[in-house]
Amino acid sequence: MQYELRQQVIEPQRATFDSLVARYGGRPATRYEEGSIDIQPKENFHYRPLWDPAHELYDESYSALRLTDPYSFLDPRQYYYAPYVISRAASHDAFGKTLAYLAERELLERLPSGWHDVLAEVVLPLRHYESGAQLISVNGARFSYGTTVAQCLAFAGFDRIGNAQQLSRVGLALAGSTDALLAPAKQAWLSDADLQDLRRLVEELLIEPDWAIATFGLDLIDQLLYPLLTRFLDEAALLGGAGAYSLIVQHLATWWVDQRKWLDELLRCWLEDPGHGPANRQALAAATQRLAPEAIRAVSGVARAVDARISAGALAAVTGAGQALHQHLTESEIEA
Repeated sequence: MQYELRQQVIEPQRATFDSLVARYGGRPATRYEEGSIDIQPKENFHYRPLWDPAHELYDESYSALRLTDPYSFLDPRQYYYAPYVISRAASHDAFGKTLAYLAERELLERLPSGWHDVLAEVVLPLRHYESGAQLISVNGARFSYGTTVAQCLAFAGFDRIGNAQQLSRVGLALAGSTDALLAPAKQAWLSDADLQDLRRLVEELLIEPDWAIATFGLDLIDQLLYPLLTRFLDEAALLGGAGAYSLIVQHLATWWVDQRKWLDELLRCWLEDPGHGPANRQALAAATQRLAPEAIRAVSGVARAVDARISAGALAAVTGAGQALHQHLTESEIEA
């Protein structure tokens, strides 16, 4: 008996969900769109939070920064669970290979003494900064309105704890696979005078009632701290014979570029929103005036700690970058 195999194509009755058809017409939706848009619960809540009866469980008014349509913001990276996990798994593997290479060539042991101290006494304690940033991001994911915003914040929270783990692995590698440097790094975070402005600001952002202002304040710190670590000190390390530092921070630099993509887009959406744009501008201008000087002061402390161990001119670089950032944000937020 012979069999003939033929392919039969069954056309789906609907291209996608009704809510996406209403938004975009009958075109097939992407997986990102189907897993991100119009998912936010909007009605039939059982009760208001006992700790905040003025708000619903999911409520736009948890923040002064609002969007007329929460889904006017879309993640430029188009991340939903699967591509996010695949991307971060690759990053994790790449970082492991870098540490293996450093161990094989004994490059961490060959670091100049000043650069060893920078890694152990300044950079390693920042794993606690990343842990605080993770809590701020998770808080934003809980109280933000609109799934496209919430999932970016949730992914950022996972990234932050991943950054903290990477820094912990650097500490273990620097100490010869022991945790001898982790406890001193924690103590430095708690008591080193140069790090206390940063720790205080992170703790203040943890209790900031407006999740968007807390996210914005954290980004102000990041916009000074990450260029310091990944550009300024990277160049100084290459010139100072500390190539191992550059190999480590290249992974943080890659993450930082990725992080900026969605944050810049969210800020643009806030400022250009047709309904809430003026109010958003006013709220961001007030937040800039309040938090930008604090962020500059906090990262200046980190720069002073660096300069105390190597002559890099880090404090002057942060001061100049902070003034430029403050001016840029102020000009952007007062535009009509």
